[in-house]
Amino acid sequence: MFEHILYQNQDGVCSITLNRPEVYNALNVKLTYEIKEAFEQAGQDESVRVVVLSGTGDAFCSGADLKEAATKGIASYSDEVRKRYNPMILAMRNLPKPVIGRINGVAAGAGCSLALACDILVMAEETYLTEAFVGIGLVMDSGSGYFLPRLVGSSKAFELATTGAKISAKEALQLGMVNKIAPVAMLDEVIKAYTGYYTTAPTVAIGLMKKMLNQSFSSSLEEMLEYEAQLQDIAGASKDHREGIVAFMEKRKPVFKGK
Repeated sequence: MFEHILYQNQDGVCSITLNRPEVYNALNVKLTYEIKEAFEQAGQDESVRVVVLSGTGDAFCSGADLKEAATKGIASYSDEVRKRYNPMILAMRNLPKPVIGRINGVAAGAGCSLALACDILVMAEETYLTEAFVGIGLVMDSGSGYFLPRLVGSSKAFELATTGAKISAKEALQLGMVNKIAPVAMLDEVIKAYTGYYTTAPTVAIGLMKKMLNQSFSSSLEEMLEYEAQLQDIAGASKDHREGIVAFMEKRKPVFKGK
């Protein structure tokens, strides 16, 4: 179905794995479109409760495929960003399901942006993140200009963006860029703890909370209070809410179906 992605849905866990290990999962034209399509497919599949994004080989994603760009040429950088990268990031952020980033290796440039667009990040202790754009005289794109200052503050974001410094797993954890770090051999164990929770959680409510948190960055308190009220109506109409109430009354653990 995909040329550069390994896509699997098993027991409610959708695995989207970038599969260009020979170039450290660099983002060529085909792969950027496939990432968007894969997330859209996961969104349309009611059996998917959580998505895990990862990469094959030694890297998570090394960023844009510069060799392809040099060979084919780029007529307009803005067109490339608008047509390829922006839709990819929006597909992740608009997905009404949690996205867990499994950072098994380096995440650089647009690959770092791809990581920061995830809802939860689990990072291998042996690797690093880097906003590598400055090294080729470009500005951050693919959402890093949005995510980075919100995660680390404006001053630290300026430093990381303008120096392209390598951010170790330990520093990324201290800065609040990632949720957990672990030796690469133990990544899947940590990921499984998250997926085990989210595949049994109330997916509708979680999707609405993701939407709410996205909206909060550009809303006033009054606007957010109203938005919360609107989304609460939607959550309150879900089968999972009814199950939660019944389970509470029966003093048992709820069995959420994600509907």
